[in-house]
Amino acid sequence: MGSAVVLGIESSCDETGAGLVRDGRLLGHAVASSMDEHARFGGVVPEIASRAHLHALRPVVRQALEQAGLRLADIGAVAVTTGPGLSGALQVGLAGAKGIAYALGVPLYGVHHLAGHVAADTLEHGPLPDPCMVLIVSGGHTSLLLVRDLARAPITHLGDTLDDAAGECFDKVARVFGLPYPGGPAIDRAARTGDPRAVSFPRPLPGSYDFSFSGLKTAAARWAEGHAERELPVADGAASLQEAVADVLTRKAVAACVEHGVGTLVVVGGVAANSRVRSLAEERCRAAGIELRVPPLRLCTDNGAMIAAVGDLLVRAGAAPAPLDVSIDPSAPLEYAALHPVAMGEAVAA
Repeated sequence: MGSAVVLGIESSCDETGAGLVRDGRLLGHAVASSMDEHARFGGVVPEIASRAHLHALRPVVRQALEQAGLRLADIGAVAVTTGPGLSGALQVGLAGAKGIAYALGVPLYGVHHLAGHVAADTLEHGPLPDPCMVLIVSGGHTSLLLVRDLARAPITHLGDTLDDAAGECFDKVARVFGLPYPGGPAIDRAARTGDPRAVSFPRPLPGSYDFSFSGLKTAAARWAEGHAERELPVADGAASLQEAVADVLTRKAVAACVEHGVGTLVVVGGVAANSRVRSLAEERCRAAGIELRVPPLRLCTDNGAMIAAVGDLLVRAGAAPAPLDVSIDPSAPLEYAALHPVAMGEAVAA
């Protein structure tokens, strides 16, 4: 079973992803995004996302197989995101994964979405060191984790966001600044010609490993309101906001590595694609003698390859597959990489 080809399916938000992994090697993957359909609303609309997943799931699985030069019959296990995420979107992915696993007679594994982001780095840089520090930064999550054996051991949370995540802060401030959705890439582009020292935005919770970006978002909105009578210097605002976010994220992550004696920092998630977060992390890790690992841009955002990577680790670790009545948990905390919830109604019926 160690050499099984694992199909991974991701559908937690607005990307439908399928990936194929065997023995830690990415064989092929494809992603379809419904982001353009949400852009005019300034954020993800769950019903639109669910419908987009229905249309995209079969094509992305087919594209991943074609890229890998494989057939459906070559799949030896299926892994799927079972949480957290949008309920309807998760249900589409799980239904598709169950159908494929049942038709092929292969095991099914439920995967925690955030564990997928962690595992994405293994597809580029190989197995994770034990232990390693992981900074997850995305639109809905910001967490600082101590990770040991991702497939077997519990994941230790050193810090989590108490309100807005870093990516959520970018999205909301971008709207105030008149920039398009999604806000993260728009802020990054606007910041290129700005002065990161132009605005003294706050650095929240300096004495804790937890994160809070709600106050920073409000400070940026108040700054923008102060320019109501004159042109808003968007580039300076974007650069200063980006600097504040990158400063907070990287300062805490490096401090946690030093305090816990961990020699490797892994930065993952959509915001890991931000140019300033990456450059400041490189600078601070180099100064502290810490190895920095960041996945390539194509694996930072949501994708099926990262879910297949977790499934591959679970298969090789001999983990038990999910029960037939596995369900979803849209708000599942990250405790283990495998996530096999069973809905209460299904448990009673069983």
